Amino acid sequence: MTRFAPAFLILSWVIMGFSFAFWVPLAWDWWGEGGRNLRIWLGSFGLTFFTGLWLWWRTRRHAAELTVRDGFLLVNLVWLVLPAYAAVPLWFTVPGIGVVQAYFEAMSGLTATGATSLAGLDVLATSINIWRCFLQLIGGLGIMLLALAVLPFLGLGGLQIFKAEMPGPMKDSRLTPRIAETARGMWGVYFVLSVACLLAYRAGGMSWADAFMHMCTTVGLGGLSSHDQSFAFWGSPQLEWTAVLFMALAGVSFARYFLLWQLRSLAPLTRDAEVRAYVTVLLLASAGVAAMLITHDVYEDFPSAVRHAAFQVVSVATTTGYSIGDYLTWPTFVPVLLLFLGSFVSCAGSTGGGIKMVRMLVLVRLASGLDVVTAFSAVIANVNNIGPGMGRIGPAGNYASFTDPQLALCALAMVLGRLELLSMLVLFTPAFWRR
Repeated sequence: MTRFAPAFLILSWVIMGFSFAFWVPLAWDWWGEGGRNLRIWLGSFGLTFFTGLWLWWRTRRHAAELTVRDGFLLVNLVWLVLPAYAAVPLWFTVPGIGVVQAYFEAMSGLTATGATSLAGLDVLATSINIWRCFLQLIGGLGIMLLALAVLPFLGLGGLQIFKAEMPGPMKDSRLTPRIAETARGMWGVYFVLSVACLLAYRAGGMSWADAFMHMCTTVGLGGLSSHDQSFAFWGSPQLEWTAVLFMALAGVSFARYFLLWQLRSLAPLTRDAEVRAYVTVLLLASAGVAAMLITHDVYEDFPSAVRHAAFQVVSVATTTGYSIGDYLTWPTFVPVLLLFLGSFVSCAGSTGGGIKMVRMLVLVRLASGLDVVTAFSAVIANVNNIGPGMGRIGPAGNYASFTDPQLALCALAMVLGRLELLSMLVLFTPAFWRR
């Protein structure tokens, strides 16, 4: 442990800080449910805090600037270790749940994935559902980003933590001179949006408990619910449109909102290519799905078709995962489109998942001079050794218009496909060349 002691030292503080998250369901259990699971919440808090304290005692003499390697190790440890602590109360309170299932649920919560293996959510203790949903609020914007915001002494290597937690296009987005100030600014925006969402849900008819839980999973873009029917439980167009609004807002980079507040101008949003593409895709996809639902008589009236289309498009595209109906019964193309949108629509720096819109824009602009349809289908056609594709290489066309570099890439794709990838990729592993 000595070699990586600086990373473990910070991990100890993160674990101790995370222990106080148990106070949220503990408070609800005490005031709202008569303290029936109070010992479990207190025990989970104590276990987490004191193991963190023990780790701090073991590494307290090793405070040092984090290296890049330390930063990546720390972030990976945080995301693997904290779900284990978060799983403890689930294991003790959810009937019939096993250790692995509890860890899965906790990981799904903290990563804002929204997958669940539980049924009977309506009869679970409210404090348990609050814990599941609250985990998505904590993990939505990033655990280590929160740690940087509330634990200023993590300035030791704070930049390395920030880069490891916010990979890709966001890693160099230092909006203020100090990383801790940037983290606090983004979490400040996150908090304001969360409060607005909470009040909007309450005004729409949810109880305070449901409003809090669904605020957590809307702004966190996680999609867990306290009801097996998800948003269909209420059957309320007002609540559904409220969810559409806040899911769409949470899918935009919080760094853009922070810049908007700093500059007192809408320019960070209106002039950003990623935000414009994000809004355009959501609007076009919603309109297209609505038209398809009306054409196939899935819904009789236009407002219902538009509402269901917009809700499901925004929910899946932003990787939230709420539902107000079974969209697998819609025309076959629609579920495929929704899953495709969920792969890339959310903006970098938002709480959404996927590869992010900015990366898709980069890929589109680097398709070696080809249009997207032709470039994408060329790779598919050659890796799978099909031959014809779509666009310029459809059945009525060929590869004659391709440049030499494009043809070379296609040839490489053919070999990779014929050898089923692994036979060639193994050449790039150190073990292959080691005697």
